[in-house]
Amino acid sequence: MEPIIEVEQAAKLHRNGRGIRDISITVYRGDIFGLFGPNGAGKTTLLKLITGLCAPDRGNVRLFGHPVAERFEQAMKRVGCLIETADAYEYMSAYDQMRMAARFYPDLPAGRIAETLECVGLTPYAHEKVRNYSLGMKQKLAIALALLSEPELVILDEPTNGLDIEGRVEFRNLVWRLAREKGIAFLISSHLIQEMERQCNRIGILYGGSLIRQGTMEELTGEGQTSLEQLYLSEIQQAKGSAAHA
Repeated sequence: MEPIIEVEQAAKLHRNGRGIRDISITVYRGDIFGLFGPNGAGKTTLLKLITGLCAPDRGNVRLFGHPVAERFEQAMKRVGCLIETADAYEYMSAYDQMRMAARFYPDLPAGRIAETLECVGLTPYAHEKVRNYSLGMKQKLAIALALLSEPELVILDEPTNGLDIEGRVEFRNLVWRLAREKGIAFLISSHLIQEMERQCNRIGILYGGSLIRQGTMEELTGEGQTSLEQLYLSEIQQAKGSAAHA
């Protein structure tokens, strides 16, 4: 399988002592890799390292074989991402914001904006001002912007925030279809364990800045003998016990 993301022993500590320590993951073409952990576990820090928004204190990060630090443009050329917040210009419509973003991609096929808005369910509201959007609709617009360039890797930080049950199911089905039919790799962070369990084929569990467990859903849950929630609580208890005796 072709590796899309390669993170090797990456570490990044902030002044407040939080961050990540010696994390290694590999994401392959067509993977839906979930980063799960509580708030403050280091999920966003890891995504920022992968996308070049901050530099690691040590370790290596490669996308499509290109080191992000030395060959940023080549590494990010086939990547779409949404990290932290779904920012949008309130006074513009979704269509106008998509059209503005499309200027950065001169080779986009005709109709790509309409196709992407249709994918996320915003076609009926394409020409409505974003100030009138709900939080979930703004989240859908951010996902549409991440998908606009027809990326081969999509990195999403808490993408289902603000989505209702129907919106989450629609998002899940969209990700499955793009991964299966087009081989797009997804790296998705969330603190919603049920969403991770339903959506991802591989999971990495972050706690206290460390990757305490990773593997396929079958490997982690023993072919359904245990739930991801039970596994997580067990791993956290072990991690807390190890920290107490350190």
